[in-house]
Amino acid sequence: MTQTRSRPTAPARATSFRGDIEGLRALAVILVLAGHAGSQFVPAGFIGVDVFFVISGFLITGLLVAELDGTGRISLLGFYARRAKRLLPAAGLVLLVTLLLTYLFLPRVRYSNTAWDVVSSALYVMNWRLAEQSVDYMFVDQAPSVLQHYWSLSVEEQFYLFWPLLLLGLAVLGGRRRLRRGVLMLGFAVVAVPSFAWSIHLTSTDSAPAYFVTTTRLWELALGGAVAIAGGLLHRTPRVLAVLLAWSGLAAVVASAFLLDATSAFPGYIALLPTGGTAAVIAFAVAARRAGPAGLLSLPPMRAVGALSYSLYLWHWPLLVIADYQFGELSATARLAVVAASVVPAVLTYHFVENPIRRSQTLQWQPAQALRVGAACTGAAVIAGLLFQLTVWPAAQPPPPVSALPPVAGSSPSASATPVGPPGAAALGQSPRGDKAGRPVDRVASIVPDPLVAPKDLPTTARTGCHVQQNSSNPLTCVYGVRDSTFTVVLAGDSHAAQWLPALEEVAAKQKWRVISHTKSSCPFLKAEVALAGRPYESCTEWNQRVRDQLRADPPDLLLVSNSLYLPVRDGKPITQRVNETLADGLRETWREMTEVKIPVAVLRDTPYHRRDPVECVSANPDKLTRCAPSRDEVLAAGGGVAQEQAAEGQQGVHLVNLNDAICPTDRCAPVIGGVLVYRDGNHLTATYSRTLAPRLDSALAAVLKRGS
Repeated sequence: MTQTRSRPTAPARATSFRGDIEGLRALAVILVLAGHAGSQFVPAGFIGVDVFFVISGFLITGLLVAELDGTGRISLLGFYARRAKRLLPAAGLVLLVTLLLTYLFLPRVRYSNTAWDVVSSALYVMNWRLAEQSVDYMFVDQAPSVLQHYWSLSVEEQFYLFWPLLLLGLAVLGGRRRLRRGVLMLGFAVVAVPSFAWSIHLTSTDSAPAYFVTTTRLWELALGGAVAIAGGLLHRTPRVLAVLLAWSGLAAVVASAFLLDATSAFPGYIALLPTGGTAAVIAFAVAARRAGPAGLLSLPPMRAVGALSYSLYLWHWPLLVIADYQFGELSATARLAVVAASVVPAVLTYHFVENPIRRSQTLQWQPAQALRVGAACTGAAVIAGLLFQLTVWPAAQPPPPVSALPPVAGSSPSASATPVGPPGAAALGQSPRGDKAGRPVDRVASIVPDPLVAPKDLPTTARTGCHVQQNSSNPLTCVYGVRDSTFTVVLAGDSHAAQWLPALEEVAAKQKWRVISHTKSSCPFLKAEVALAGRPYESCTEWNQRVRDQLRADPPDLLLVSNSLYLPVRDGKPITQRVNETLADGLRETWREMTEVKIPVAVLRDTPYHRRDPVECVSANPDKLTRCAPSRDEVLAAGGGVAQEQAAEGQQGVHLVNLNDAICPTDRCAPVIGGVLVYRDGNHLTATYSRTLAPRLDSALAAVLKRGS
């Protein structure tokens, strides 16, 4: 986001202030805030960011071209100094305050990610960090970053870095001023057309990173730049036509906020609706004059909100994330109240940080000093983030192997004691249901793995790159156990199947089995199509077909499967009614396909699914762990277990294996059993606890093989 006034250090005439653009900024930030607040009336509030992109492209290009026309050159020092004093102080302040709020109100398990998010945001590469995390197995189920909104600021800053250089190069090629406009438009097209094409392609093939990466967004900024170049011509548009086009543009922006939603293939070609609408408003509002939307957008309340838009955007998201954690899942009304509360720090930042620095006469005539101020703000945030990371570094050690864990010592079980016994599930008896060693207690002397590193306590597939990510459809055949064994077990499914690999590796070592892993993020072993982010998960369907082809061509001695709950797809749309029944039908058909070629199927009943992340809860309540023990009935009803039970019932050659009594032995699920943290997030076992389940898995699979023989 950028200012609508210019105070260049070079003696170029600035573009005149336009109140309608300030009003557009107000509309954009209102849409973003309403969307983030969870308003059901604005399902696509995220398009406000696209409005900002077009505005920024228009303003920055207009300012640079005005300077180029007035002086014959562009002062890179002056340009970067203006950007630095306009954007960096407020951004740096919010980063520093967010670190403090994280320390005060969020669990320690979030410290490390927040520290690196601060560094990434301060250096304006947050969008690339989020793009990488969006397809990373480790981050799929984590809470949203408290600085997630800095992704759009990162895109804009990257644009600011290269855009003046591009304009300078094109100006040299264009030569005389009369030819320059055409060369600039051609140059913008060279940037915009490939970016738009890439946006369409990547959105359809890999939608998660497509939303964040700069390459899918450049065309939106270039579109605004093109409007700036064509301004003189567009301002001569006949008034009646200009009025029609300007109002149509505003209608397109508003309509897109209501017609699109989180399941839309965005950005892609659909982003043309809000961006094209924004471009039309900017392009034709001058020719339309008071009969156009400029009168509405220039109203004092709209201009006031527009002036605050940058600070509002910076402050609202950290406050929302922290409030969500502190008070649980907030209602839409409560979230709107938090957004409204963000006006207070936004106003203070605007009046006491933004305005004094950008209006400083000293900084206006000393651009090098302005750059130093911006660099100091950025540097302070980077250093603070790195120092914050040091607060969790000493604890960030990998968990020891189960064999190295000592027996859990303590007094007799009570609400404030640690149960006595061996580690993890080994502390439970042969019949674990109701075992007192599995009761929730308030305090455990030592927890393995430490909650700070529990999210990284992953199965071998994730650590070695053998777990297929969302954007790939190619199976990865990874072999574990005894490679030359004559008995082969295949583990297939999503991350809920992969979480059993640590236990299966222990069993394979004992039984001398060969284990092949076929797992993929958010992708069940299923013949039918499922949805991801509200759209058909095409790479999952393709991956499944290839894995099933491999299994039919080379049948294993045992197929072990598990999965979470997914929305099946019919006619290209997710099915939201009778989900368990529909998923069960798909599972039943898939397993039948395997048993028809004599492959016995063992279905690991899905593990309890927690609504609240146990790791965060344990991290925040080390002396009151009973707060982290949800109802067994509640967590067992969630996830894919119900559909699995329905699908397995009465099916020949399919055997349901349910080890959940050793995961949640009592009516409330203890977060720590036998000194071992059970979960690494809300729905995945830690690799450490999974390994302690190996003897029970061994016995269960032995029974399956005996029944099948």
